[in-house]
Amino acid sequence: MTFYRNLILIALFLTLGVVSLGAYVRLSDAGLGCPDWPGCYGKLTPHHAADAINAELAERPDGPVSHAKAWKEMVHRYAAGTLGVLVLGIAVLGWRGRRDAAGGPGLPLLLLGLVVFQALLGMWTVTKLLKPLVVTAHLLGGMATLSLLLWLWLRERGQFSHAYFARADHLRGSAVLGLILVITQIALGGWVSTNYAALACTDFPLCQGVWVPPMDFEHAFTLHRELGETAAGDLLPMAALTAIHWVHRVMALIVTLYLGWLMLRLLRTPGYAGMGLAVGAFLTLQVTLGISNVLLSLPLALAVAHNTGAALLLASMVVLNYRVRRR
Repeated sequence: MTFYRNLILIALFLTLGVVSLGAYVRLSDAGLGCPDWPGCYGKLTPHHAADAINAELAERPDGPVSHAKAWKEMVHRYAAGTLGVLVLGIAVLGWRGRRDAAGGPGLPLLLLGLVVFQALLGMWTVTKLLKPLVVTAHLLGGMATLSLLLWLWLRERGQFSHAYFARADHLRGSAVLGLILVITQIALGGWVSTNYAALACTDFPLCQGVWVPPMDFEHAFTLHRELGETAAGDLLPMAALTAIHWVHRVMALIVTLYLGWLMLRLLRTPGYAGMGLAVGAFLTLQVTLGISNVLLSLPLALAVAHNTGAALLLASMVVLNYRVRRR
């Protein structure tokens, strides 16, 4: 099963790359670089679609389509397609070797179903013109794929025997709650990004010069609406964007305080000091990147790094939950 485990590990790292690429595409406004799916104007590459892209540029020079944006979008699709092939291979090998696999073929098959659904979300992201609910779901699907691949790799990793884990039953509930909080914060962060609300507050720790600015929660968290619009089709007010950003900040404070407390518990638990340091390091990275993005007006590199940091923090919580449950 060595090849099987290596394939899972390759898919795991590729998933992290796809998640980061997706953030890069979204944050560089290249999500509609190719306005159809799965090709680019019906072609395999933007090079083959050059005439169609030039025609669109001639008609709308400031529109969402350009050669650079088309390549960004298609590179992301190529990487996601490669990941889909790898997950298909993992599912086939998991089924064929189900008697030797550590936990049966259920998880690999679940992963395959998730990746198929992710492909549909990728298509709807384009055809629904970047509808925030669809794009946020696509981001969460990528994070879920990363988490399940990581869990599968930990499960199949032969030398990572449960016998080496220190007993820490008292950490189970705390670890689960930490994971839930991180997932919730990632969902809120995705909602901030897909609604382009990251710069609704350009100061820190205040927001628009006050602790509690004017906010419109009703329109902010109406899920079924188009990008930049209310459910009624009106322009989404600034107060709604402010509410989205402000809630993400408040949740960030809650997550920071909780994971900081959890880190201290881990440091005091025999065999879990390393996990505590990892959680603390990724948490510190995320807080630093979040504040820097606000103060520096969302530079692309830092914004993508913030998305990648969220994936790494999530991964650390997945590993922690695996360890405390799989002695």
